[in-house]
Amino acid sequence: MAYVDFISEVHNSTKRDYMARVLGADKAECAKIAKEYGYDYWDGDRKYGYGGYRYDGRWRKVAEKMADYYQLKPGQKVLDVGCGKAHLLYELTQAVPGLLVEGIDISEYAVEHAKEEVKEYLHVGCAQELNYEDHSFDLVLSLAALHNLKIFDLEKAVKEIQRVSKGNSYIMVESFRNDREEVNMLYWQLTCTSYYAVDEWEWLYQKWGYTGDYSFMFFE
Repeated sequence: MAYVDFISEVHNSTKRDYMARVLGADKAECAKIAKEYGYDYWDGDRKYGYGGYRYDGRWRKVAEKMADYYQLKPGQKVLDVGCGKAHLLYELTQAVPGLLVEGIDISEYAVEHAKEEVKEYLHVGCAQELNYEDHSFDLVLSLAALHNLKIFDLEKAVKEIQRVSKGNSYIMVESFRNDREEVNMLYWQLTCTSYYAVDEWEWLYQKWGYTGDYSFMFFE
């Protein structure tokens, strides 16, 4: 395993009012609605999630860094587990013309409203049951998705990513390094079920035999 940071620049470009997330609305009710992963979560009021997840090109730099790091080439296959509206997959096809991409997400709304250029390669499904043969993909990605699973499903998902990858994989989840980041994360999150410190995540990856790369999203 190797710690590789592709996303902190994108994540840190958004300003967050942590206290407003807690005090501004019924947090439990907002979380309940967010976990439906429908319109409200993606394109509704900010209190339910993204507050409008629209394409703005911010994932291009991430895609270029990934393409360079993993030396992606035309004809190779990439799977995004928890692809959402597939903005990253689209950017990967722009960074590497001829790259073959597939995505899976539990949200029917996200797949229906995904980037048109890659929508035909997306499927509704869950991370813990990937319907692919062993070693099917040159790179398997999962960004900001697996922390939404309970630990028994999380284990299955990590092992599935390991199974369908030819060797290269990358998982990014929410985590914390200190008390402040833990509190901020709990204030901000709506859908997170598995929330662990960095060393706990690393221990789980090792226990489950994950050999790919990883990083974390911190709420500083």
